[in-house]
Amino acid sequence: MTDTTSTYTGPERVFSGVQPTGKLHLGNYLGALKKFVALQDSHECLYCVVDLHAITQPVEKGALADQTRQIAAAYLACGIDPAKSAMFAQSSVLAHVELTWIFNCVARMGWLERMTQFKDKAGKDAERASVGLFDYPVLMAADILAYKATHVPVGDDQKQHLELTRDIAERFNREYDAPGFFPLPEPLIQGPGARIMSLKDGTKKMSKSDPSDLSRINLVDTADEISKKIRKAKTDLLGDMPSEVDGLKGRPEVENLVGIYSALSGEPVEAILRQYGGQGFGVFKPALADVTVAHFAPITERFREILNDPAEIDRALAAGADQARAIAAPVMDEVRRIIGFWQV
Repeated sequence: MTDTTSTYTGPERVFSGVQPTGKLHLGNYLGALKKFVALQDSHECLYCVVDLHAITQPVEKGALADQTRQIAAAYLACGIDPAKSAMFAQSSVLAHVELTWIFNCVARMGWLERMTQFKDKAGKDAERASVGLFDYPVLMAADILAYKATHVPVGDDQKQHLELTRDIAERFNREYDAPGFFPLPEPLIQGPGARIMSLKDGTKKMSKSDPSDLSRINLVDTADEISKKIRKAKTDLLGDMPSEVDGLKGRPEVENLVGIYSALSGEPVEAILRQYGGQGFGVFKPALADVTVAHFAPITERFREILNDPAEIDRALAAGADQARAIAAPVMDEVRRIIGFWQV
């Protein structure tokens, strides 16, 4: 059998995207945007606003374009540099749609039926969910492989989808006798802030869809709002701050708050616990609020400035789309040739 797993020799390339739905929050920033900024100094990067994914569920009429600009503004405010990275709207590059159909004919129903996110999002009413929601992971595979991306910064909840992407790439390479044509992308999930939990429940991921705004710190929150949310954040009844890492076991809310402090300040968890161990949360929470406000304030200010200039956002998205199309076009030309589609 031809080896399709180790023969890709193309350049390393990073791809990731954020859906234009709801308000971006601290979890999005630490789990994704902050890492996006760091990666663009070491890799060729493409950062997408995944508006095609957004319509797999109902979207308020007329809201999508504005929501896309908001995500693009957040990218820019957090430090994405259009001179270093291609930043664009997914729907502006038609390769995503074309490659999705091709991959629909490569993927297998059983693969998709095992995807836990569809079960979570569709719930008990799965038969009324859109086909697009079911097919979401195939579109994600096309997003990544249209650019032959080799690395994808993802959260733990998306790791299963990335495994599907690898399965699709491997099967395409094998079925069409094209060893090494598509890479098998690797996840980038390491580092602090990989998984930020709700401020109200340390066992649940911080989410845009949580009905309680107190569960998350939004990118647009004021200093007073941030301080209030941290002050009200759930801890536990087990006593003061622990002095050692082992003391965080079984205390998910405390572990989450310490993790946020570490991710924003750059201080190791061990050092934070040495400083605040044995003290009450009345001491630690104000310190965490100060660290969070200091880190977020310039980003929030820049975000609001950028939103006031939608024409500049549109120019950045258009330039990024041109870059993305230039990368995807030769990939798709070769895909069509490999499959044997008739071409002029």
